[in-house]
Amino acid sequence: MVKRLIDTTARELAGYGRADVLASIRGSEGRVLAAEMIAPAMAAVHDVSNPELAAAMGADLLVVNLLDVQSPAVFAIDAAPGDVVREIKRLTGRLVAVNLEPVDPQADRATDDDFGPGEKGGRLATPENVAAAVALGVDAIVLTGNPGMGVTNDSLARAVRSVRDAVGDAVVLMAGRMHAAGSVSQAGSRLVDDASLEGFVAAGADVVLLPAPGTVPGCHEALVRGWVDTVHAAGALTMTTVGTSQEGADVDTIRRIALMAKMTGTDVHHLGDCGLFGIALPENLMAYSIAIRGRRHTYRRMAMSLAR
Repeated sequence: MVKRLIDTTARELAGYGRADVLASIRGSEGRVLAAEMIAPAMAAVHDVSNPELAAAMGADLLVVNLLDVQSPAVFAIDAAPGDVVREIKRLTGRLVAVNLEPVDPQADRATDDDFGPGEKGGRLATPENVAAAVALGVDAIVLTGNPGMGVTNDSLARAVRSVRDAVGDAVVLMAGRMHAAGSVSQAGSRLVDDASLEGFVAAGADVVLLPAPGTVPGCHEALVRGWVDTVHAAGALTMTTVGTSQEGADVDTIRRIALMAKMTGTDVHHLGDCGLFGIALPENLMAYSIAIRGRRHTYRRMAMSLAR
């Protein structure tokens, strides 16, 4: 038997496989916190990496964005490219995921801009990049889209199927969008529908991403709750996301989003990577954690030694 994710020690978590991770998330009953950070962004506290900072503020799952898996590097993580993810796991004792983007060349993009500096090739959801991510030792692959990149529900469904076929049961597979990701027609309250959600699960998604209530225009609590119910009925978990820079809002706003997301029935709560640039505001990570699970679990997660 596994423990609830919110109760696991670093040593215990190191031995968890995909099925164990999913069971431990489900057992935590909506109290798992994910924090996203931008791999090449300067660390918020200089020589302590953003993954370490997020873990110190209570995050259970660390999601690395804009990581070029063909030439991986994370600011303030001193490791050879092939060991970057494993070093994050060693330093934090947390689960680590990486974003890959299934860009749709036919997407009806709203603008011509795309998110993030540098070469995009190592960020795309290609077979080569999926294999590279698994080789790095990630616990999960997140198929999603950054602003303006042109990721659609169709491209996500295709990517979920191909990635699941490629990785089998090796890693947890998460998929969905935090916002429109560049699409004009699949935006706001039309971001997704029940058929697409069921398609993601049928294709092999373990966890489906959805915008948290109050983040994407028109995505209110009742709408997102219906989406969560659809995913749960199909047999998968959900992660409500704050990918609209509100991770840099005031603490009261963060608490309100947290409670609305909790009321949807979601399994994992996510805070994005642009509180300023690169990570959510640390005080917002802690405030969100306290809102969904109280001080006892928050302080325990913050304080627990990696030696346990």
